Amino acid sequence: MIVQPTTVRRPILVALTTVLALSLSGPALSPAHASAAEESAAPTEKITLDVVTVNGSGCPAGTAAVSVLPDNTGFRITYRDFIAQAGGEAKPTDFRKNCQVNLLVHIPQGFTFAIARADYVGRARLEAGATGLQRTNYYFQGSSDNSYADHSFDGPYRALWHTIDATPVHELVYAPCGEVRSLNINTELRVDEGTVNPTKISSLSMRSSEGNVETIVHFQWKTC
Repeated sequence: MIVQPTTVRRPILVALTTVLALSLSGPALSPAHASAAEESAAPTEKITLDVVTVNGSGCPAGTAAVSVLPDNTGFRITYRDFIAQAGGEAKPTDFRKNCQVNLLVHIPQGFTFAIARADYVGRARLEAGATGLQRTNYYFQGSSDNSYADHSFDGPYRALWHTIDATPVHELVYAPCGEVRSLNINTELRVDEGTVNPTKISSLSMRSSEGNVETIVHFQWKTC
């Protein structure tokens, strides 16, 4: 069973595109340039990613990987040890885990892109009275903006979960043509055991060991 919670604070990618517009130091697309650019299918020339750093309590060294989707429509992040838990014999520090991925996206000349959508899949094992939280924010290096969106879960809840952050087409903001900026994706999981069953462990995870559990970030392309 795949569950898509509806308790989202606000669409994260709308916040992300706002950060993109404010944080890039290169020249922004003027209205004339914006009207000249045309939405496009993904370029046929392969895009590449340089992973600058992957770190955090939710992704110890060697437990997370980033790869470009074969059709150039985005990229995938997989985790092997990303789990937050509380209650029972869980360690006090286990209630919150995070993973920050810092990468550079290299795209073919003549194209630019926006982040249009992000899909998150994981598993919840929450006892009655327990709660879980998934929070993700995206920002470009040098930006002080810290916009984010929350997806919350209430126990009892034992199922796969699927959350989606999407930006309407008319609100997409594209990176300036020819510019390369370091993109940070910081994802956080939290669990509160509550007061009903605090002696039992509750958990929220994004771990590939539990099946097809991953994050997929989708691009929208334009020609310059």
